[in-house]
Amino acid sequence: MSLNFSSKKSLLAIALGLSLTVQGAENSMVVKHLANEQNIILLDSVKKFLLLPVQENAPEGKVNIIVNNEFQLEQNINIRLAREKVDYYVPLDLSAYQGKSVSVDVTGMPASSLCWKEIKLSDTFDSSNRETYRPVYHHTPVYGWMNDPNGMFYKDGVYHLYFQYNPYGSMWANMTWGHSTSTDLTHWTYEGTAIVPDAWGAIFSGSCVVDKDNTAGFGKGAVVAFYTSAKSTPWGDVQSQSMAYSLDNGKTFIKYEHNPILTSTERDFRDPKVFWYAPGKHWVMMLAVGQEMQIYSSGNLKEWKKESSFGAMQGTHGGVWECPDLVEVAVEGSKEKKWVLICNLNPGGPFGGSAAQYFVGSFDGKKFVNESPTQTKWLDWGKDNYATVTWSNAPAGRCIALGWMSNWQYANNVPTTQYRSANTLARDLTLYRVGGELYLKSKPSPEIKKARAEEKKIPTFEVKGNYEVASLLADNKGAYEIEMTIENKGTSKIDFSLMNEKGEKVAMYYDVVRKQFVMDRSASGIVGFSRDFPAVTVAPVRNTDQIHLRLFIDRSSVEAFGEEGEYVMTNLVFPAEPYNRMVFSSDKGSYIVKSMNVYRLQ
Repeated sequence: MSLNFSSKKSLLAIALGLSLTVQGAENSMVVKHLANEQNIILLDSVKKFLLLPVQENAPEGKVNIIVNNEFQLEQNINIRLAREKVDYYVPLDLSAYQGKSVSVDVTGMPASSLCWKEIKLSDTFDSSNRETYRPVYHHTPVYGWMNDPNGMFYKDGVYHLYFQYNPYGSMWANMTWGHSTSTDLTHWTYEGTAIVPDAWGAIFSGSCVVDKDNTAGFGKGAVVAFYTSAKSTPWGDVQSQSMAYSLDNGKTFIKYEHNPILTSTERDFRDPKVFWYAPGKHWVMMLAVGQEMQIYSSGNLKEWKKESSFGAMQGTHGGVWECPDLVEVAVEGSKEKKWVLICNLNPGGPFGGSAAQYFVGSFDGKKFVNESPTQTKWLDWGKDNYATVTWSNAPAGRCIALGWMSNWQYANNVPTTQYRSANTLARDLTLYRVGGELYLKSKPSPEIKKARAEEKKIPTFEVKGNYEVASLLADNKGAYEIEMTIENKGTSKIDFSLMNEKGEKVAMYYDVVRKQFVMDRSASGIVGFSRDFPAVTVAPVRNTDQIHLRLFIDRSSVEAFGEEGEYVMTNLVFPAEPYNRMVFSSDKGSYIVKSMNVYRLQ
């Protein structure tokens, strides 16, 4: 990938000795090579960024900033610096050190590596989009790697989204909390890094609360973040819970001086979800511990007491339980509410890899009881919805969820490089009853309709054999929504595919006999980067006589919402060009597409 940076004054010459000096109009850089792949970069004066060249298939090296012989970062940055080629650049922020002499310690890099020729100083970093597959109306990092959504809260008309972030490459490493904000859950502004690694380790997943009554003593209305401090040591990995607080509505955080606040001898001890339990007038923390959830209580957010555990003989245990959430959700058609425990696990999903299951039951502030211990219920029936959690302090009593749109089977290998991973659409959760059983409904949050621009109405048509909608939109750039209602007239298979001129397709159909909705992405475009990527995913459905379906296509993803979210399916796709037509077919009999609207989303 070729990047254009506005500053081109810092050029590096090739040196044959043990060091090389780079002279520019306003700066100088000296690289000294030591034994055992250790190196020192001396900067007499610094610009805002040191632009680091990355090669994704290279081994990791380590980078640290040193001022006056003292480390400025509590732990090394792991980065795959370029050895033979440059895939892209990432910025190392030096703005705090302007006016000082700075050294950069680089270990694990041979003196012959290309990076010494390509590293450069600049006052700017070009983050303009260079990715064909970057979504239009889904949240993505401006650059770098992203996985779990973290710390989501709503305050003063703004939705805050934090996320597991690697600012130094597009593969998992250097876990930090990135931060984005939105007023409509669709258009996002990147706010920079919010919480960075420290002496206790990397910053893993967690949550935020708005402490309206100042129970912690940080200030009324303070935003308090809880996260897992994850440290790798020669004796093994260590995970503990830490917290930080913000007095400027989540823009900057001050770490609590007595971190960590909760420790354990368990290896997997992470992902704190904290919320206020009003009947008991105390805080609750959910933690993922191995293959169970542990529940703690506190009156001041600092001191925590273990109350109970949940998980034995419950749901699926194919892998480690992660990213818990416990929320009270309204039951449609009644004044009743039930507690829903969301449990993400990896591996063990219904179609391989990571997925999200949930349990419906009761909660008394200390113990959760699952009402259906013999059932496993899935939040999404696709391959690519994981780490789903909900917004704290959401407006109007809404329960709004968001997931990471990928799968650990192939997340590090998808065909993007400037960034990796997006979030799902925001989804409003409610419960609906079928017989005596309660299930989650995940409906696209209503804000998405505000992103609709051009609308194309397709006249009613009947499918007997084959029928093609030749042009979904006149200028299709791969970011649109299809909403349609289908009436079955006796066919046993309602079949339709999104296609492009290359013959790539996402095949979907309703199996009327089995009452299933099926999506097949095995011929959807680029699929060879992982043997786990070509897949057929299946969701159970209640009704195949009258079908309502909304499809959200956004360059590299397809999200299907059936019957206002009774079943949801999220799958990544990487077509060579946008899908611009839709082909329908029937298996004997016929069906009528009574209404079909296509909306460009922006």
